[in-house]
Amino acid sequence: MSQSLDQSNFKATFDTYYSAIRNFIYYKTGDMDLAEDLTQESFVKLWERRDEVKFETVKSYLYTIANNLALNHFKHRKVVLNFQNQSLKDSTPASSSPQYLLELKEFDDRLQQAIAELPDNLRVTFLMNRMDNMKYQDIADALNMSVKGVQKRMKKALDELNEKLKYRL
Repeated sequence: MSQSLDQSNFKATFDTYYSAIRNFIYYKTGDMDLAEDLTQESFVKLWERRDEVKFETVKSYLYTIANNLALNHFKHRKVVLNFQNQSLKDSTPASSSPQYLLELKEFDDRLQQAIAELPDNLRVTFLMNRMDNMKYQDIADALNMSVKGVQKRMKKALDELNEKLKYRL
């Protein structure tokens, strides 16, 4: 027997999926404030439809709501993703040469631009794997697709980035 969504398991669902849904929307939009707003709206819509939703399918339902809200917001307009890659900057020793720092900054700029130019589906898949460290199966579940489809998207994203950067990621 399937369990319906009630107040107690809604809170658990919110606590479990809030960050993942917010990141998913952020990767699609490149705007953290918008991601926060659309994430909240996703959970409001989930609560409004709680009687229709089976607890077992709540994760995929949430991702579907979030995806649809993002698509509706931009109406197929291309989004340029502008995020900071702190890990590269944070790992730079303070005593590095100015030449090294300049090259690092130039590479970071090229990487950000190359990621932003990826088609939406490739960019989202790439960032879910590389930034959120999600496994292919988790990405497939979140995007309601096969693991093979995720593998193909990752290969294509890596190939495109490799071509643009002439660097192996």
